[in-house]
Parts: sequence; C-alpha cells; structure tokens
Amino acid sequence: MSDNAPLLSTPPRPWGSPERNCLFIWLGITFFLPAPFVYALMHFGFKPSGAVFSVKSELAVKSLTAFFAVLATWIVSRMEKRPLDDYGIPPRQVFGKRFWEGCVWGFAMLSLILLIIRALGHFQIDSVALTGGAIYRYAFGWGAAFFAVAITEEFAFRGYLLFSFSRRIRFWPAALFTSAIFGAAHLGNPGENVLGILQVVVTGLLFCLMIRRTGTLWFAVGYHAAWDWAETFFYGTPDSGFLGAGRFLNTSSHGPNWLTGGSAGPEGSLFAFLVLLLCALLIHFRFPNAIYPDRPA
Repeated sequence: MSDNAPLLSTPPRPWGSPERNCLFIWLGITFFLPAPFVYALMHFGFKPSGAVFSVKSELAVKSLTAFFAVLATWIVSRMEKRPLDDYGIPPRQVFGKRFWEGCVWGFAMLSLILLIIRALGHFQIDSVALTGGAIYRYAFGWGAAFFAVAITEEFAFRGYLLFSFSRRIRFWPAALFTSAIFGAAHLGNPGENVLGILQVVVTGLLFCLMIRRTGTLWFAVGYHAAWDWAETFFYGTPDSGFLGAGRFLNTSSHGPNWLTGGSAGPEGSLFAFLVLLLCALLIHFRFPNAIYPDRPA
C-alpha cells in the first residue's frame, strides 16, 4: 500500500466463520502461545530486578513477543490471502522515511514534556552516567529493545486487530476500542497511576491517528520506540515504576505526581496530555489527508 493510495471501502459484511477463525488464531498466537516461553525466560533470570530493568531482560522477552506478534499477523494474512500492506504494515518500509520521521517526533515530544517540567523547576539533569564505548553499547541495546517493544505493541493493538474491527464498526470506534484494551494491558505495571493509564489510552488514539493519516504502522512504531528510548535510556527517568540499568543521564524530579508523573515517569504528568494534544494537531497539519480507510475492504 503506497502512502497515497488508500484502500477501497465496502459495506460491512456479516462476521463469518473464516473471519472469526482468523481473529481467534491471531489472538492465540499473539497473546497465549508466547506465555509459557516468556515465563521460562523470566524464570531463568530475564526479568526486572526490584525497580530496575535491563537491556538483557527487555531485549530477550520483547524480542520473543515481537516474533509471535509478527508471526500471527503473517499467518492470518496468508489465511485471508491479503498482503501485509492491507493491515498498514508494508514490509519494504520497515526502516523507511516514515519510521525515522516517527523516531524524531517521539524523541521530540518526550523531550518537550521534560522541558516544560524543567521550566517549572521540577526536573533537573544531575550528571552523565555513562562514558566511552558504554554510551554506544547501551544506546544500541536499548534501541533494539524498544524497537521490539514497539513492534510487539503496535502489531498487537494497531495491526490486524485494528483492521479487523475497523471492517465491522469503522475506524474510530475500532481505534477507541483497541486503545482502551491497550490501556488495560498496562494496568499490571507496578508503577502506573491513573494519569499514566489515561495517557496510555490517549497515546493509543494518537497512534491510530498516525496510522489513519500515514496509512502505515511504521511512523507509530518509530515514535513509540524513540519515546521509550528517550524516557528510559537518554533521560534516565522512571518508566511505569522502573529505571533502566545503563542510562545515559542521571536525572531527578520533585513535586506533585500530577506535575512530574511520579513513579509512572514523565508520561504520567498532566503536561503529557497537553503535549499529546499538540502532537495530534501537528500530525493533522503534517498529514492532512486520511490514507488508511474508514472501513477497509
């Protein structure tokens, strides 16, 4: 699917058995089949230690879940006899211009939140935590880990699932539904708070807007990966209660949780919502035309 060639829309059809079977198979491979393998990895030491998580734990577990999310999407595409482009996942564009542009946006938006908190006197950079070759090793390691995170979550919540429900109930109701599930999936994170979960839901809707306007998941994947990379590695702030081992900067924040984000990190700040709204407005002007169809054929 090219950036300028929207899919054709057709009236909804009854949700027949083949479509239900595809959805059940996709759900099973994406969410249930990886479970014992993830448990085994975590049992053998690939898990967060206390309030710290590492490249080792994240890269191992998220690479596995990313593999199953991609595998499930590929399998249902073969069953439905569709190219992955129909789901907004053109393989040839994986590291294309939309992906890298998304990376710039993700880093910039997370930085803007911290800049606002810094301007109000509640965030500061204390020191540089890494030197020499360790900077590049951890930068690449965290980059790979968060690329796997982004692949897992974007394929799981805004790939085939968004496509499948858009066919039934149109794009934006499907976007709201999948974003609510996306938020619910983060409820188990130990450091999350109410604002943090709401931010996850709003971010899910923002990712859907990106997909709607660009016609591809790759912009959202880049944004997602760069946001997490900036939060955990570059600025060294909490992410849902965890700090990353091997962060570039040592930083600190003080003040009310609604302002700083507390244990959820800057994404739990009230200012995160303002930045996300600003981002949505900028996306609207940057990509004025809807490419992903309201109701895919």
